[in-house]
Amino acid sequence: MSSSDIFIGETIGTAVLILLGGGVCAAVTLKRSKAQNAGWLAITFGWGFAVLTGAYLAGGVSGAHLNPAVTIGLAIEGGTKWSDVPLYLGSQLLGAVIGAVLVWLTYYGQFRAHLTDPEILDAQSGEEGMVDKATAPKAGPVLGIFSTGPEIRHAVQNLVTEIIATVVLVLAILTQGLNNEGNGLGTLGALVTALVVVGIGLSLGGPTGYAINPVRDLGPRIVHALLPLPNKGGSDWGYAWIPVVGPLVGGAIAGGLYNVAFA
Repeated sequence: MSSSDIFIGETIGTAVLILLGGGVCAAVTLKRSKAQNAGWLAITFGWGFAVLTGAYLAGGVSGAHLNPAVTIGLAIEGGTKWSDVPLYLGSQLLGAVIGAVLVWLTYYGQFRAHLTDPEILDAQSGEEGMVDKATAPKAGPVLGIFSTGPEIRHAVQNLVTEIIATVVLVLAILTQGLNNEGNGLGTLGALVTALVVVGIGLSLGGPTGYAINPVRDLGPRIVHALLPLPNKGGSDWGYAWIPVVGPLVGGAIAGGLYNVAFA
């Protein structure tokens, strides 16, 4: 595939992935949303459908990596040229940023209603309904729509959780089609991957929110930091390295495991 194929496929596919994935988080979180408080099942299935849609759109163009951890795993496995890796990663990050901006545009009114609601502001500051930037929490009230965060903040555990979950994802992708003469599953692979993502969310997503994709977390976190959202609080940059490093390490381990156990 050409460089333009990679750029177009990965940018559009990742943008759709983040639009639908971040969209379900916004729908569940924001006041004045019809889906508010729909819960964890809605989020996990929403992200699964997001992966399904993004992968189906980009599969025939770029191979639908949509995730630097997948790209690294495929490069180690040998299915992707290392010279193409920077283009994949850059396109994925751009797509993630675009997708996060689209979530903001889609829920613009709900963001404003949520972030000017006295209950939300009081919960953030406890003082006259205004958020004091000096004392605002590391994660603002809508950061979870854009990026992940741990329930228990412990760097080693959080990192290990992201590594383990990403190994499961990438290894499941690399082993697709082993019973089909090594030809892969074609478009059916998008469905299998989506179901794996749902399974990871249900089983392994509780501790950290299962980023399992560096740009899924980093791109929207950048957007959160830059968007003119009132009273948005912090972007929690102290945690931001974990959902980047963890999935990259997990993708590399999965690629190595594949070469040892399945190649």
